[in-house]
Amino acid sequence: MTASQPYHHGELRNALIGAATQIIEQDGIDALSIRKLAVQVGVSRTAPYHHFKDKNALLSAIAEEGFKTWQTSAKNIFEQQELALTERFRLFIHDYVGYASAHPELYDLMFGRILWGKNNATEPLKAVAYPCFQYQLEMTRTWQKHGLLPSGPDALRLAQVTWSTLHGIARLLIDGIFADASHIGEMCDCAAEVLMQRTPEQS
Repeated sequence: MTASQPYHHGELRNALIGAATQIIEQDGIDALSIRKLAVQVGVSRTAPYHHFKDKNALLSAIAEEGFKTWQTSAKNIFEQQELALTERFRLFIHDYVGYASAHPELYDLMFGRILWGKNNATEPLKAVAYPCFQYQLEMTRTWQKHGLLPSGPDALRLAQVTWSTLHGIARLLIDGIFADASHIGEMCDCAAEVLMQRTPEQS
């Protein structure tokens, strides 16, 4: 057994999430175990259980951080007032698909069946993930207001379709079906052209 390291409570939790994320991104979700994680971080085998009751709780916490990163990035792009809405829209698409392509294992965890299909998502995860979609809805309403996206469709349905389009591109890239990393830029630009049906106001 490894000797326990003198982590403070919050520091250990963050260290565990960081190390677990690294394991997942390098070797996949199946490679992660509480015991392996404890060894990598350098704490006792029981230490992680003070923060996560089981592997599912740990996976949910990792997904939480992924959604926080996604929303922060989306806000950073959306709130760049010096850029035209068309440019922000394109950047948003490139950023979303690029993130999924760069972090396929984490993306699978955030949006896949392991947590959502089996109803394993924890309440803290839901409290982070659901507002991310609400922010997507807020952006969609703004894009409609300024003529970037068609105003006719219901904003909720349009937000769902827009997100589904980006998710579909991301899945094709991750799974290697009909596309690979060299196609990302052109696919994102094509998605922007298809979705932007009218010339928007520049404000």
